[in-house]
Formats: sequence, structure tokens, C-alpha cells
Amino acid sequence: MVSFIAKRVALMAMTMVAVSILLFLLLEISPGNVATKVLGPFATAEQKNLWLEKHGYFEPVWVRYLDWAGNFLTGDFGESHRFKVPVADVLWPRLWNTAILGFWTFAFLIPVSLILGVLAGMREGSKLDRTISVTSVLTTSVPEFASAVFLSAIFVFGLGWLPGTSGMINGFDLKQLVLPVLVLFLYDFGYVARMTRASMAEVMTTPYIRTAILKGLPYRQVILKHALRNALIAPFTVIMLQLNWLLSGVIVVEFFFAYKGFGALLLEASLNQDIFVIEACAMVAVFVAVATQTIADIGYTYLNPRIRFS
Repeated sequence: MVSFIAKRVALMAMTMVAVSILLFLLLEISPGNVATKVLGPFATAEQKNLWLEKHGYFEPVWVRYLDWAGNFLTGDFGESHRFKVPVADVLWPRLWNTAILGFWTFAFLIPVSLILGVLAGMREGSKLDRTISVTSVLTTSVPEFASAVFLSAIFVFGLGWLPGTSGMINGFDLKQLVLPVLVLFLYDFGYVARMTRASMAEVMTTPYIRTAILKGLPYRQVILKHALRNALIAPFTVIMLQLNWLLSGVIVVEFFFAYKGFGALLLEASLNQDIFVIEACAMVAVFVAVATQTIADIGYTYLNPRIRFS
């Protein structure tokens, strides 16, 4: 197990290096474009050359990459030309805000979707199964921007129970998280519930479950000790993938509710060609994607010890 984890961590590091090289080639290979994006389109050639010389852009490409990668490893992402501060000063608070949003989303999403998915899979074809399945399909079919408008119309303009924005201008306010969390929960609930339901229904038809039931084992014991563990493998994969979606795929929700999170930062950086912020956001997103998949692979072996990776 230790060697497997070491291999996965090594593969994760290799993936990060490959992505960093690709990102560098895409955004940093042309110093002239970098200078134009940082200084603006109206900067003179002399100003661009002075800036490029100051920041070492006349060095060989491999030297520039090593310096660029080394700065990333030390947390030096450069300076944002939109916010006029180091990128780290903007990135980490925004990432923390998205982490808060993600925590509350998953706090409701995981237990509700898993419980309902398991119940539907245990009683395949029943009224409960059909009700949960239809609800899952409906919630997943409605995109975030549509559900955000619909919920705002009800709870903000109709009932007046909740604020329409989540800017947290006067400090952290749990009430302002309700609508963003609810929108994300409704959209993502169907995926996890349907995957759990399908996995549980498949496990319930396997010979070892039927044998356990025919032997007279308590139904509760059959479900909790034999069926549930194997049925959670597929939902576990989906849940880990949702971390990637939550990090960079919540742009619509964060922008709609004026929530200062990672997704909104990535959108602002893209619209304003803030190259150093884009680079930092891309590397963080890739790191989370690779890390979550590594954790998922390791988690498989605990959910089902028969699974072994070479």
C-alpha cells in the first residue's frame, strides 16, 4: 500500500510538471505578448523592453521556465495588473471563500444524495425509486443560471426571506450563503443520487447478496456490511470529481450572486487578460484535480480491499 501511494504521488508530480510546461508554452513563450498584457496595448516598445529586461524575459526559454516554476513552488505567482497587488494576496482569500461555499454544499449534498440513492437502489422499481429518480433528473436538467433566477424570484423578490447577493460586504453572513449553496446542491444532487441508485441496484442483484439474504442474515446487516461498501465505489468517484467542478465550475453561481470566490476570480482574470492570475488559477485547479483523483484511487482500496492497483 505504501509503494502504491508513493507511485501515485510520483505520478501526480509528473502530471503537474507536464501541465506546468504546457501552461508556460501557452502563456509565457512569447515575451512580447506578456508585456502587452501586463503594460497594456498602448505601452511603447521601449517600455516593453525595459519591463522584459527587468523580469528576465531575455533569458533562454529553459532558464525562464525554471525560474517561473521555482517561483510557483515558493508561492510567488507574480503581480496582478488588475488588482495591483501580488497574485497570492488575491488568490488565497478567494480560494478560501470557495472552500467555504464547497464545504456547506457538500455538507448537505453527500448525506442527502447518498441516503436517497441507497434507498432508491434497495427498492428498484418502487414508487420511492421512481420519485427519487424523477426528482434527480429534474434538478440536474435545470442549469445553475436558471435555478438561480428561479430561487431568487421566490425567496428574494417574492417572500423577501433572503438577500439577493452574497458579496459579504459587512463581513461573513451565513444567510448570504443559503441561495448559492441551494443552487449548487440542486444541480449536483441528481448526479450523485442517480449514480448511487444505479450502483446500489446493481449490487443488490449480485449472487453474494442474494445468498446472504437466503441464509437468513438480518437485512440491515446485509445492507450495511455487504452491499453498501461496494455500492459506494462509483458514487465516491463522482463525489471526488465534483471537487474539480466546484472549484472552477461555479463561475455562474459566484458571478450571479456577486460571491467573491475562485470561479469569479478566474472569470475576472480572463476578461481582463490578467495573465499571472490566470496562470495561478490554472495551476491550482490542476493540482486539485490531480490530488482528488489520487485520493480517489487510494480510497478504492479501502472501500473494496479486493481492488489492487499495479
